[in-house]
Amino acid sequence: MTAVFFAGVVGGPLSGALLSMHGAGGLAGWQWLFLLEGLPAIVLGFVVLRVLDDGPATAAWLTADQRAVIAISLREDAARQRVETTGRALRNRRTWAISLIHVIIPVTLYGIGFWMPQMLKKASGSNDFVVGVLTAIPYAAATVAMVVIGRRSDRTGERRRHFAIPAVVCAAALAASTVSSTAIWTVATLTIAMAALASMFGPFWAMATSEIGGVGAAASIALVNAVGNTGGFIGPYLLGAINDATDSFAAGLFAIAAILVAGAAAALRLPDGP
Repeated sequence: MTAVFFAGVVGGPLSGALLSMHGAGGLAGWQWLFLLEGLPAIVLGFVVLRVLDDGPATAAWLTADQRAVIAISLREDAARQRVETTGRALRNRRTWAISLIHVIIPVTLYGIGFWMPQMLKKASGSNDFVVGVLTAIPYAAATVAMVVIGRRSDRTGERRRHFAIPAVVCAAALAASTVSSTAIWTVATLTIAMAALASMFGPFWAMATSEIGGVGAAASIALVNAVGNTGGFIGPYLLGAINDATDSFAAGLFAIAAILVAGAAAALRLPDGP
């Protein structure tokens, strides 16, 4: 999902500029966009292989004391986890609850992400390049918010409220975006919504992976992804279908806001045990 935010920041302004490359080399403008967005990931893949350490024990940029403290912290975290088999992990009621809660993130991310350029074009009446630049603003804010809130959640060790509060803020911002159709208001409210949405990522995955270790952890993460990512279909389809039926995004945004609030409530009631 971080890649989605990177694509939003870079791809927004590029999408307008690349219209001029439509047909070059036999490729459409959107194909050039995908190629250019993929290049940083390819380059960073080689950088990671060369630069990134395998773990704290081999990190030369840490002092010996720092490596020792991190090693102790990792052992303490592992001791708190339940080492479970794949079968037991997949029968864990908490894992299923987290999987269903996860649905709200892709619903919002892809629902808003797919339709945001059209919302901004309708609000601003601008050309494709300007719409691309405006589209990048919410993603840029989201990139910062994701790091800031994730660090705060790590510092306090609290996960549920760090997930639920941004979910409610995101819902409120989406609902507020329907109050006015001006470009400034639309950009402002969608920026708040996307920043709040991104703030949910770190606390959610820390919450999802904090209790189960061993091979069961892999099965749990796979289940959470598999169930949750169904929201990637629901969100765009829901918003598009409602827009087609009503000629307005308002009802669809209220629907996504309601889903966010329901997910926040479920996260606050998440069971501690298996």
